[in-house]
Amino acid sequence: MASHRIDRTTEDIKRELTAIFRELKDPRVQNVLLSVVRVEVTSDLSYCKVYVSAMEGLSKAKEAVQGLKSAAGFIRHELGGRLSLRHVPSLQFLATDSIEYSANISRMLHDLRSGDEDGE
Repeated sequence: MASHRIDRTTEDIKRELTAIFRELKDPRVQNVLLSVVRVEVTSDLSYCKVYVSAMEGLSKAKEAVQGLKSAAGFIRHELGGRLSLRHVPSLQFLATDSIEYSANISRMLHDLRSGDEDGE
């Protein structure tokens, strides 16, 4: 399969997973501001790693991943219904702290800027 096809499929999966997450009833997923950070699909579309992050931090992201793992069959079925794929990949959910990390860097940059303005 061509690289552009994999890239397009990856973006489609990411978009649809974001929509499916909003519909889940599991409180571990529903009560968290969850974001799909990255999706990696193997070239044969048999496996898909989904990296998720939560605004509340890594511990909440890990808790949400447990909810996503328990709903993996439902999520895969929904994904198959929404996308026209011959084979829906097996989903693996992984927690990451990238949103918390980037918010921390943004906070530090804002503090530096406000410190520069006070010094002038």
